[in-house]
Amino acid sequence: MASLLVGPFGHASGSDASHQQNCECATPSIDRLQQWLASGEGTTVPATGSLLVRERDRYAAKVTFLNAEWHVIVVWLGNKFEAQADLSRSSGFWLTYSATDDLYVQLRPASHWSGGDKWLTLVPSTRGKLVRKFFSFAPDKWTTLPELGKPTYSLASALTEARGLVFVGKTPNELDFRGLRVDGYRPPCL
Repeated sequence: MASLLVGPFGHASGSDASHQQNCECATPSIDRLQQWLASGEGTTVPATGSLLVRERDRYAAKVTFLNAEWHVIVVWLGNKFEAQADLSRSSGFWLTYSATDDLYVQLRPASHWSGGDKWLTLVPSTRGKLVRKFFSFAPDKWTTLPELGKPTYSLASALTEARGLVFVGKTPNELDFRGLRVDGYRPPCL
């Protein structure tokens, strides 16, 4: 997986700015994803609710993980809990973010939403620098953690009924999300 530094970050210019305006939802969103939520699991700032904050002419999702415990941040792909997306033809997703420590992202299907026993992939630390990185949905890029348990379903089946991407980490971390674009999927605005 290649990572690219993204910059400058102050303002979108020319076609980027019009693309951003035409593609975003009427309410706060990042790449049309309106629900970036602190779940209340683990000590985080904010503790619960939306992570979206205004950053000049767009939004960012910012959260701080405190303490050595599991923290859970939820992004609903269809912008509401009941929605799901078929990502079986998607190659993966681009994430623009900064993180001061490693964390993971879980793919959570509608039929197996709860619990930690999910397919996941490492989201590496950027040492606080903003980067854009591609995360493939190829099966060899996803794994499980013994501490969280092994899912009873396949990654392929999870992709057909994806409800959300859930970011989890067990260490203190400063996180700033600026983009999340899933190949071949356009979230519906609510």
